[in-house]
Amino acid sequence: MRGMIRRGLRLQLVAAIGMALAVPTLAFAAQNEQDLSTKTQATQTTLNVEANDHAGRTQATVAVSVTGDDRLPAAGTVAVSDFGRQLAGAALNPQGQATVVLDLPAGDHSLAATYTGDESHRASLSQSFRVRAQASGTPDFQITVAPATLSLTPGQSGTVVASIAPENSSALTAPMFVTLSCSGLPDQSSCNFTPENVEILPNTTVPITSSMIVLTQQQSAFLRRPGSNYVALAILLPGALGLGGLAWSMRRRPWLQRFSLLALVALVALLGTTACNARYDYYHHGPPINPATPAGTYTVDVIAQSSNGVTATTHFTTMALTIK
Repeated sequence: MRGMIRRGLRLQLVAAIGMALAVPTLAFAAQNEQDLSTKTQATQTTLNVEANDHAGRTQATVAVSVTGDDRLPAAGTVAVSDFGRQLAGAALNPQGQATVVLDLPAGDHSLAATYTGDESHRASLSQSFRVRAQASGTPDFQITVAPATLSLTPGQSGTVVASIAPENSSALTAPMFVTLSCSGLPDQSSCNFTPENVEILPNTTVPITSSMIVLTQQQSAFLRRPGSNYVALAILLPGALGLGGLAWSMRRRPWLQRFSLLALVALVALLGTTACNARYDYYHHGPPINPATPAGTYTVDVIAQSSNGVTATTHFTTMALTIK
């Protein structure tokens, strides 16, 4: 009888210990699941389009807003597409908003915005917005980029395709030349177009493309030669001590005044041609540290400009650049 009681007490003790160990484990798992769901919360992307007539063309101002399930603004980039074809991109501001201006060719368009997501938010797609653009009788063009969002680390390079779509090229009496450029890049970065100038011939209907290469810079430093400071000290220290001794004995020996002046001139000339000279320092110790392209999210303008010698036509689109 006593053995059965003892066995029952042991079972109850083991069960109590198991529960004590299991409760923290279950709580930790629930906390991890909650943290994971918080880090990858869903988002909602909304889009509003305002279309206006601008110089005989339809210009659409696209306003995008992205919020998380917690109703707080999201961070990152968005891309605006037309029937699924990307046209432009932009970085979200601290309020989770971005504005993109598009020059639309004649015809029907279905605009939508895609949020690319980040470490704590999931990607999302807005509802589409229908726009009908009016036709224009003058020769013109439209510029778009794909992909509209680009993510790089310092030192990497990326390629974006810029497309120039002719409009009313049948009205051209001579070729139209379009020059491409960009602005709004972060420090320590640049962009190159290949080709930089494109030509639109009369009756051309196929878009003309150019490769836009975005270059970033990684932090680097040249390792200075070990022992170079010791060489400099081996030259400067005896020279300084020698000049000090000359100055102390000038009063007793007047001829040392001239000698000390010559020694001082020689020392200054030596310093000017060795370690204290900027050119010497560059060639023997290397350039200073090159800073890296700063991290952040940027909206870059991709500009296309054409001129007939009298008036200039400029159109631009935007792309979103993320430096991690």
